[in-house]
Amino acid sequence: MRALWSSRTGRDYLSDALTQLDGWTQDGQQLRRTLLLDDSQHAELTERIKVAADALHLRPDVRRADGRTQIRLGSPDGDKITDGDVALAARIEDAYRTVVDLH
Repeated sequence: MRALWSSRTGRDYLSDALTQLDGWTQDGQQLRRTLLLDDSQHAELTERIKVAADALHLRPDVRRADGRTQIRLGSPDGDKITDGDVALAARIEDAYRTVVDLH
């Protein structure tokens, strides 16, 4: 299912959703977030992302580089960002807060 991101009224639903997701940016047809985490936080967050992504049948790109966790959601093939991508971003944001508060 594809989300309707704009309407005849001119409202941009993707922009509205992104304003609620601190730190997430749109890069073309992908959502991106970079987090400063230690190795144990990264491992815990990655497990939580996997559970949420499996439930939504999505495959995010999660990488570790220079002490940072980089997350990309959406299709690199140019497909539009879906409501599932936005939902996963929200779940990742909740998981991130939980992981950081635990340590």
